[in-house]
Amino acid sequence: MKVLELTAPSEFAISEKPKPSPLAGEVLIKVACCGICGSDVHGMDNSSGRRIPPMIMGHEASGVIEELGQGVEGWNVDDRVSFDSMVYCGQCGHCEKGETNLCEERQVMGVSCDEFKRDGAFAEWVIVPAHILESIPEGLSFEEAAFTEPLAVALHAVNIVKAQPGERALVVGTGLIGLLVVQALKRVGCSEIVAVDMDQKRLDLAMELGATASFLGTEDCGAEFDIAMEVVGAAPTLEKAVKAVRKGGRVGLVGNVVAEVPLALQWIVTREISLLGSCAAAGECTDALNAIASGEIQVKPLISAIAPLEEGADYFQRSRDGKEGLLKILLKP
Repeated sequence: MKVLELTAPSEFAISEKPKPSPLAGEVLIKVACCGICGSDVHGMDNSSGRRIPPMIMGHEASGVIEELGQGVEGWNVDDRVSFDSMVYCGQCGHCEKGETNLCEERQVMGVSCDEFKRDGAFAEWVIVPAHILESIPEGLSFEEAAFTEPLAVALHAVNIVKAQPGERALVVGTGLIGLLVVQALKRVGCSEIVAVDMDQKRLDLAMELGATASFLGTEDCGAEFDIAMEVVGAAPTLEKAVKAVRKGGRVGLVGNVVAEVPLALQWIVTREISLLGSCAAAGECTDALNAIASGEIQVKPLISAIAPLEEGADYFQRSRDGKEGLLKILLKP
């Protein structure tokens, strides 16, 4: 089968690999399309230690079941599916509490690190554990369904901060996930959703998708928000988020571009601000698909390009350069 393979740090090649066969509990999916995730772009140089080459990345995908492994029930050949990126055991204490994203044995599709290697969906076929599959609603395109996982990440973040109708919310960072967070907050019923970014085009899009106001990062965005969603993961943006919420406010930490940042500890303690980390998703994939299918969340405006797998290496480099403001690139094998 044809694959887009990370052969060395930041180097890609179209390669031929044997077509895989599903083991017990797995399915073989004929991939329709797969999105390039920001974590793939940041990790392709292996600086994160989670994209150790040679490997096949890709965890935001959709397609059709072609073969069932032994013991798989509830699914059929030709079913249209997408899937969560998180492979969980279902038996540890976290899984029993529904915290599948914190599973003690968790693995991630399209990730290769010291602990495990799971090739992803930048390929004609991919093997996926049946228990992370999601059924694509009738009438929803494969392109839209490829947003299952990133939208689930945004919905999980909003769930973590327990956003409520009528609350004032700030979103710092309007990249792909930030724009989905804006829409998720609108869906909850927040009365104000203020977007902050350094890219005016992304701010304009945030306004189209539900933000009530927008500011460049150099501007004063106001204060006394009930919630601030930090969707970058850098020191300046975290400080802006922390200092924008009211006393007793909540800050959702979604971005993680760098491993460590300084913390305004005294400000946080004396104002009793809650910092709430959000990792991946934990059961929000079904809700994500339903939200797209119902039109509550729009994903088509977030698609920057749909391209063949052969153009993947070029789009990875262009995404890393950041000059074009690309959001979601969907690759089709």
